[in-house]
Amino acid sequence: MRLTSPDPKRPSLTTVELIAMVGALMALNALSIDIILPALGVTGEALGAPGNERQLIITAYVFGFGAAQILFGPLADSLGRRRVLLGALIAYLAATALCIAAPDMTLMVIARFLQGVAAAATRVVAVAVVRDLVSGRRMAEIMSFAMTVFMIAPILAPGIGQLILFVAPWPAIFAALFVMGAVLTVWMAVRLPETLRVEHRIALSWASAWRNYVLAARHRITLGYMMAAALIFGALFAFIATSEQVMAELYGLGVWFPVAFGAVALGLAGANIINARIVRRLGMRRISHAALAAFTAINLIHLVIALAMHPPFWLFYTLLSAALMLFAMMGANFSALVMEPAGERAGVTAALYGSVTSMSGAALGTVIGLAYDGTVAPLILGFVVMGAGAMAIVFWTERGVMFGVGDPLEDREP
Repeated sequence: MRLTSPDPKRPSLTTVELIAMVGALMALNALSIDIILPALGVTGEALGAPGNERQLIITAYVFGFGAAQILFGPLADSLGRRRVLLGALIAYLAATALCIAAPDMTLMVIARFLQGVAAAATRVVAVAVVRDLVSGRRMAEIMSFAMTVFMIAPILAPGIGQLILFVAPWPAIFAALFVMGAVLTVWMAVRLPETLRVEHRIALSWASAWRNYVLAARHRITLGYMMAAALIFGALFAFIATSEQVMAELYGLGVWFPVAFGAVALGLAGANIINARIVRRLGMRRISHAALAAFTAINLIHLVIALAMHPPFWLFYTLLSAALMLFAMMGANFSALVMEPAGERAGVTAALYGSVTSMSGAALGTVIGLAYDGTVAPLILGFVVMGAGAMAIVFWTERGVMFGVGDPLEDREP
């Protein structure tokens, strides 16, 4: 199926290529986070930060990624999706070069923050492009397929990082990111159309940007699902930040850590495929609400076990994987529900959603991650608190009407 774009130089784009592009843009972000995971220990030691502070290599990037989306939203709605994206990809290459040259942890954290800032445009533009071309359950379907492509990155990234470490020092991992970023820049320059129509462009000004952010945030559905997603992403970022310490060190997986991490990501990809197949029939609310309830219940059971004993790896890994698969069933649907009321403010809404979920998720994930004490209990407790909080927010957002009851078309206004 071909989707029509307003770009006279690139008037159409196939659904398959759109999914591939959006997935690749999102995957660059996942690669930037996950490829370094096997090298956190050696990188931290090389830069003078061997303890929990090594997690800052991850969270600094995520903070930059979240903060900058607020700026890229108005830019994408004013200057167009394509121009903003290409400029940001070039900046990403420059920041990645700084990561390669960083001599200590302070400069590495700064470089990673800047790398996240540049990568922020990929998230904003990817979601805005999809919203420009499709909406509703069709958008949820495409986002689910794109998330599946995106999930290939965390499946492969730790393994790629580990393979690089076998033959080269840790800076070579960032050199690999530079090459990947360069390939993506060329692809977008050649194939991505400008999807924002000229008549829909919003004049760039701080007053206009603030007004549009306020209008986006005032919508009950946008605000509620954005807040719920922020908590769920807090749980995800806590897992990512502590995964190397928990699986490679606590459970002694060592060089097998990338395989275990990749299998978790594979489960997330499978869950996204299932969601894409069933979302048109069951609806975004019914699926995401059920997944959220199950996520909270599974983690509560896991917490009771973790407080009573040190769970064996097979039990920890099974319950963790099940919970994160349920996260996947929430992610694409929460995103689509947030974006559904956006209309011509798609760029601003995507930026607000990405910024709030990334920054809040990074902050919450950092708090949970720094509480790591050599057991899995702090991590699982964080999962339970985040799930319960998200459930309460969704209940408020839907005025107590859960699981899409009485709302089969999912078009209710606040």
